[in-house]
Amino acid sequence: MPAGVGSPILSRDARECVFTTEDPLRPAEFETPSLAAELEALHSRSVGWALAIARWDEDEASDLLQAVYLKVLEGRARFEGRAQFSTWLFGVIRLTAVERRRKRARRMGLLREHLDPRSAVVAPDEGISIESARLRTALRALPTRQREVLHLVFYSDLSIREAAEVMGVGLGTARVHYARGKKRLRAELEKEEEA
Repeated sequence: MPAGVGSPILSRDARECVFTTEDPLRPAEFETPSLAAELEALHSRSVGWALAIARWDEDEASDLLQAVYLKVLEGRARFEGRAQFSTWLFGVIRLTAVERRRKRARRMGLLREHLDPRSAVVAPDEGISIESARLRTALRALPTRQREVLHLVFYSDLSIREAAEVMGVGLGTARVHYARGKKRLRAELEKEEEA
């Protein structure tokens, strides 16, 4: 599908999003202006979640969101109203990221990632304050589930119950990851402060 015709268009930094549904080759049932409006309204929160899922790789996050938006707008992922739209969308983003990682691992013949994401250190750049860089580095040190629940609650404004739905775990499990994640994040920040 050519860019700009019936597809979401993301700028290189994935902060801007324009949705179009004007494609003469696209069937009328895919004309979903209200769906596009919902996606546009949640775009900034979706970018934040995609960045967290993509381990702060902006190119991967942009590609991930492009795939999710196409999946949603083409009807390959359907909102059935069983949860809030934002909860459902964040779940689609997470599941699409998992699918992409599995495909990439299969394609490369790898069963596991060889790089430990916790070893990466975020260097501050022009757009990121030193405090933000410290927080990102500390977040990377957390186990995946703890990092995910903290991001969903603090940055995506979801409740722990909604975060549990997005992550596909029980409420009790999400609460445990949330409590442990906060405790471990505090310890990581204190450890970094001492260094």
